[in-house]
Amino acid sequence: MFTVGILTISDKGSRGEREDESGATIRQMLAGISAEVTQYEIIPDEKGEISGKLIEWADGERVDLILTTGGTGLAPRDVTPEATLAVIDRLAPGFAEAMRAESIRITPKGMLSRGIAGTLGKTLIINLPGSPKAVRECLEAIRPALPHAIEMLTGKGSECATNDN
Repeated sequence: MFTVGILTISDKGSRGEREDESGATIRQMLAGISAEVTQYEIIPDEKGEISGKLIEWADGERVDLILTTGGTGLAPRDVTPEATLAVIDRLAPGFAEAMRAESIRITPKGMLSRGIAGTLGKTLIINLPGSPKAVRECLEAIRPALPHAIEMLTGKGSECATNDN
């Protein structure tokens, strides 16, 4: 079992002008992989607020995985990748590569996604797109690797165990 924070980044959503269907999609898709959502919030497309929440959840709330949704495109207010880059320790590019590859397979517009993935301490942070359809497609592409990635990052994986023999 690992813990998850879902951070929806949306100006309209944070003002209550739009229902968060993407956050709900993430929650549904995590149900089958022993993940417990312990944090959830909708915040505006503000770089400082996004970075601050990522740090709070990784350090203070100690979630194993943070999935952001929204703010990964080319619009002027899409700053989620920059906010994430400002706080991560290490990139984990395979997640973003797999998501973009899956998206491009479905639509050429998939190449417009700028989402990234990386680690902050022992927390894995992954930027997902904002639409429920794109969230479903991208999360489906990476979901099988998430439990093992969390095990490795937190030191619980068999490859991390010390050999006392």
